[in-house]
Amino acid sequence: MAYNRQQQVKPKGGFYPETKVYFDGSHYIAIPHTERPYKPRKKPVEEVITVTEETLVESENTQSKSVCELQENSVPTDLADTPTDNKNIDAPPNTVKKQITKKQLFEKLYNENLYVKQRERRAIIVNAMLPYFDDYNSAFEYVQNNLMRKRRNLITRRIRLTRKANLQEFNYFVTFTYDDNKHTEITFKKKLTNCLSLFCSRREWKYIGVWERSPEKQRLHFHGVFDIPEGTMPGVLFETNDYNFKSHRRQKTVQNSYFVDKFGRCDFEEIEGKGKLGEALRYIIKYIEKSGEKIVYSRGLPQYFISDIMTKDVVTTVGLEDIKLLLYDNFKCWDEGVLVGTVSAKTIKRLRKSN
Repeated sequence: MAYNRQQQVKPKGGFYPETKVYFDGSHYIAIPHTERPYKPRKKPVEEVITVTEETLVESENTQSKSVCELQENSVPTDLADTPTDNKNIDAPPNTVKKQITKKQLFEKLYNENLYVKQRERRAIIVNAMLPYFDDYNSAFEYVQNNLMRKRRNLITRRIRLTRKANLQEFNYFVTFTYDDNKHTEITFKKKLTNCLSLFCSRREWKYIGVWERSPEKQRLHFHGVFDIPEGTMPGVLFETNDYNFKSHRRQKTVQNSYFVDKFGRCDFEEIEGKGKLGEALRYIIKYIEKSGEKIVYSRGLPQYFISDIMTKDVVTTVGLEDIKLLLYDNFKCWDEGVLVGTVSAKTIKRLRKSN
């Protein structure tokens, strides 16, 4: 059955019922509810291929034999105390064959070449996958389609991030830094995640963040924007004066005694206004684009709120095929025929949410 995925939406009785509304940073945009047939999309069957990998395996027999030979042979006293380096022993290559899909191979090659320029990365992946295709053109087309898929997914993640963030009132940009005197990387990541989860459930914290490593020392960090309600901050905020090796100047930073004791260094920077929030979000987006890291969301961060929209509150139609509605800044929010109030943070909290 043929059908149009984008259908022109008309108001019913002077209003648009059950619209999904989001804030793009400047204006409120509504997406009217549509009743359209759902056609599930079939997932393509991935072809399984056999990939050969060579790994260097240090033979146990070689190690034991070399040790026995050293013990049996007479060694001068001054050399007997010299430690032997087993790494110098030649290790025979071990060939391992794995059965994976072409998509899994593409993802592996893509992650291995994250920091390579786009054109070079594409050439590397095409050459590596060429043996599993009939000709160069088919390999190039497959890689190009998957690169476009990665790009679309990145754009979608960026849109989701900004829509979720613009409906919140974040007041801190926070950085937590791994301290090897207090944790291993595994315990640092696990316990910090659990700690933030408890603050979200017990003290109504909300946050959006990303894990990343510093470019030089590869030290693990967590960057995030936080909504910390007044009176729920643990410990005490205190100011420190230290040296920034990147900017080569002294700087003042604000840290929290609770997180310093439990996890190590932390930097709390207050967010004042949408401009500062935009800078913090661009900082997070930079890392998901550069390293492909996943964004970490706390619970209760919707993309939309649900509201009936009166036609008099619509400025014009926008978007693809004029499906979306550009709203006035002071439009009225309705829920099933009941006036909730003029749009504001307080009004939005009382409305239903959606992702």
